[in-house]
Amino acid sequence: MAKKNDITLNLPPVDDLFSTQEERDDAKKEKVMNIPLVDISDFPDHPFHVKQDEQMQSMVDSVLQYGVLVPALVRPMPDGTYQMIAGHRRKMASMLAGLEEMPCIVRDVSDDEAIIIMVDSNLQRENILPSEKAFAYKMKLEAMNRQAGRPAKNNLTPVVSDLDTLRTSEKLGKEVGESREQIRRFIRLTELIPEILQMVDDKQVAFRPAVEISYLSHEEQTWLHEAMLDEGSTPSLSQAQRLKKMSQETGLTQEDIHAILTEEKPNQREKIVLKGDRFKKYFSRSMTEKEKEDIILKALELWYQKNRSRDRER
Repeated sequence: MAKKNDITLNLPPVDDLFSTQEERDDAKKEKVMNIPLVDISDFPDHPFHVKQDEQMQSMVDSVLQYGVLVPALVRPMPDGTYQMIAGHRRKMASMLAGLEEMPCIVRDVSDDEAIIIMVDSNLQRENILPSEKAFAYKMKLEAMNRQAGRPAKNNLTPVVSDLDTLRTSEKLGKEVGESREQIRRFIRLTELIPEILQMVDDKQVAFRPAVEISYLSHEEQTWLHEAMLDEGSTPSLSQAQRLKKMSQETGLTQEDIHAILTEEKPNQREKIVLKGDRFKKYFSRSMTEKEKEDIILKALELWYQKNRSRDRER
């Protein structure tokens, strides 16, 4: 009996067998569709906050009056639903306005392409928090690195392409108007514990000290956060740099953190400013600043001794 041969046929999809090329090309074009809100999931780890603030209320009022004027951008998912790429605030406004669906452009893109589009579309906003920039830059840079592929042996950082020797971090910096070093600083903020990162967003902790603090372990950051609340004080840049150095060399204790945090900062010292115009009649033009200072101190000493004698006589 002859042995039956196994033959694998590379047949096109059934839909392609019964459609024209024009119909297939048309199906791939981007179209605006009204999609139920329940079928649109948020972008994973979306770094930009969607707040129910005054701006959101204004958007809700606009949706109620005119509808969603600018379609959102979504991509199709394997289970038949859609994932939001750009339009999270419009989706929230639509929900608050009581709508059941919203207009969307459906675009079939890869994970990394979706990340880059999502970040770029949100960086156009006017007010962006440091934490939002931090996680957005990190997500986009990682996506760019994956697209660039494995770096060459003589360059440990991925470059955009063989024809363009710009590092991905440099290209990102050019696109967003930041230096490569500033991009690195923002991404360092993603290493902060949430409590301190919130203080950065609230402008309670300055940006540059926060970058230095990000090098502390999470336990040390927790101690620092508690100390800042207890003392009502935050570290200066020089203090944050010392905390970082101690953490890397010997490790920090809670006592170390309190000792550094409670130091008197130069800008906290009381200053007395004497305007020269008020005192120039008491000094000759030939006197140096040091001589003037000595005379003022002697006069203050005499005044102090005189008042001290009066107190004793009472």
